[in-house]
Amino acid sequence: MQVNILEAKNHLSQLIKSAQAGEEVVIANRGEPVARLVPTQGTDRPGSGHDFLQWLDENPLPAFAQRSHEEIERFIQEERNAWD
Repeated sequence: MQVNILEAKNHLSQLIKSAQAGEEVVIANRGEPVARLVPTQGTDRPGSGHDFLQWLDENPLPAFAQRSHEEIERFIQEERNAWD
């Protein structure tokens, strides 16, 4: 895909997502290609959700900090009720 600078400026986040998905994104100045967006690494780069889940498996929360989904939802609802 090739886009002009103004379009790239207005849609940068979408263009970055396209590049991360493997699509070639070329930025042009008056129709002449001047830059290309490419991902810096694969999708499992440091800081990605995958890395966090792997870290969490290797470093589980202590028992006192573990809560079920229902417990968390109940706590949130109690907090919201306290606002009234």
